[in-house]
Amino acid sequence: MAMKQFQTYEEVERAIDDLVETEIIQGRFMRTLLDGAFTEEQIKEFALQYSYYSRNFPRTLGAAIMAVLPEDEWWVPIADNLWDEGGRGNPDKYHSKLYWTFLVSAAPDVPTNEKYVPDWPVSPAVKDAIDTLINFLKVATPLEAMAAIGLGSEFFAGKVMGLIAKGLQHPNYNKTRKLDVRFWSVHAEEHEPRHYQLCKDVLVKYQDPKDLALMYRAGAYIARSEARMYDGLYERMMSVGA
Repeated sequence: MAMKQFQTYEEVERAIDDLVETEIIQGRFMRTLLDGAFTEEQIKEFALQYSYYSRNFPRTLGAAIMAVLPEDEWWVPIADNLWDEGGRGNPDKYHSKLYWTFLVSAAPDVPTNEKYVPDWPVSPAVKDAIDTLINFLKVATPLEAMAAIGLGSEFFAGKVMGLIAKGLQHPNYNKTRKLDVRFWSVHAEEHEPRHYQLCKDVLVKYQDPKDLALMYRAGAYIARSEARMYDGLYERMMSVGA
């Protein structure tokens, strides 16, 4: 397969956007979710599984801070993202607690501990996504690390999480209880656009075609890992409550 050639950062963004559209937005999980074709039991399974990804995502940001340059313009954008995960210092706004509001609305019969962790087996799909990102960041160059977080996650996270919020509000999923989708809508509308812009402010400075190709490879690698996660979640969900 021929290597993609880029002349501008905007071309890299369009290529990642095309990848996400094909592999996530048009993937089996998202299409089924938006069609209202899952059962409530399957939505419960999704909530329980994504809990692992959500509560482990701060670890990936910590790994990214370790990988980028020890200069303010590099680590501060990622630290800002991490600070959001911690509710910007307000325990009532911890993202672990925010996710819990969704989790208990989808799986009210599953106990969680004081750290909001459900007593439920974890699927390899979500564990592999976290491990893939952390393992990549362990050996990444600073530019690869910023591209992995920026282009490989934050660039499209708002769009994806907004669609998940929309899908979860389908009447088919709210017949016996009302799902609390604040976790998804807050990320889509407030957090992710800012997180990506802070990363982009660094990435856009690198316009050499070799750097653009490197950023695309890093972003595409992590974006495809997320696509595999959603496809794995689809498989897991279809194995229960059909």
